[in-house]
Amino acid sequence: MEGKQQLCTPSCRPTPAVQPSTEAPVSKQQLCTPSCRPTPAVQPSTEAPVDRLSQSFDSIKKYLFVTGTALCVFAAARNSITWHIQQFWGVSGDFWQYGWLQLYDVFGRDPWTLCVFGTIIVTTIPYWIFASLFLLVDATGKPAFILRYKVQPEKNVPVDPVKLFKAVCTVLFNQTVIAVPFIMLFYRLFVWRGVEFTPELPTFQWVMVELIVFSLVEELGFYYSHRMLHHPALYKHVHKVHHEWNAPISVISLYAHPVEHILSNMLPPLLGPLLMGSHIATVWLWFIIALFSSIVAHCGYHMPFLPSPEAHDFHHQKFINNFGVLGVLDRLHGTDNLFRASKAYQRHFLLLCWTPVTQQVPDDPKLKSK
Repeated sequence: MEGKQQLCTPSCRPTPAVQPSTEAPVSKQQLCTPSCRPTPAVQPSTEAPVDRLSQSFDSIKKYLFVTGTALCVFAAARNSITWHIQQFWGVSGDFWQYGWLQLYDVFGRDPWTLCVFGTIIVTTIPYWIFASLFLLVDATGKPAFILRYKVQPEKNVPVDPVKLFKAVCTVLFNQTVIAVPFIMLFYRLFVWRGVEFTPELPTFQWVMVELIVFSLVEELGFYYSHRMLHHPALYKHVHKVHHEWNAPISVISLYAHPVEHILSNMLPPLLGPLLMGSHIATVWLWFIIALFSSIVAHCGYHMPFLPSPEAHDFHHQKFINNFGVLGVLDRLHGTDNLFRASKAYQRHFLLLCWTPVTQQVPDDPKLKSK
């Protein structure tokens, strides 16, 4: 006689006994569908939060150290340089005062002529002398050894003559059609503020103090005006002209839309002298220094014994980060984070030897192969 289990229909056949599994039990989280899988727990960061204020103080301390050291060296060398120049020219008395009196007479001792025509001449001639030194290498590729110091070795070798001609014409337009009326307007402000157009020069020590103030005021003016120009509404119509050059060259330091030339190239350097009511000779000295700094920042070469152009060159490559001159406000606002994480930041130092920074801090082989 068959058992009851054998007489059962297929639908009622008992389910075979399930063997106990030797695997670990499955948790509820493992049985969830992909859409309900829990997000892995984020491990708490062990890094200390970035204190932008302390970073800014650190940048200011570095700037003051570098500037103070440079001023001390310059002050120590000044007497020696002056003595040798006096011996060479056979000039008695203060060489600088004597030279200023000669120049003062050339301009007819007229404040308006000194301010307008003097400023245009004193800024235009040094600009083209400095810029042409780098421009000669860009156009000819000679002397070839300087090409070792290019920040972007594959760019502008040689420079595009059509783009270069356009840049030169734009710079000349800015230096004449835009700059002359603007300086004429600023002359009224200089007179109102008490800027000196006298035959007596200020003391050397006071000039050094004023130059420090000028550089700090320029940092404020240039950073915020430059960052404003990166607003989409202004960038497309104004600042994009300057950024046509992803790999900058010396001459494009003043290659800009007329609005930008006024807001960022001319106004920030003028604010310091206006604030201090400086002597016009000090103003001229400051303009020459500011132009030299801008040319080096755009030159595209990280040359020995010259300030590093890495920060502003990075700005031209990426269009973001490094809006200022000194880097103090970039540190404060966190607009140098990408730069500080890049190879360019590791190369951002004063080169005191003849070995190019690209050899001292080479590119990542993986990135280079790409």
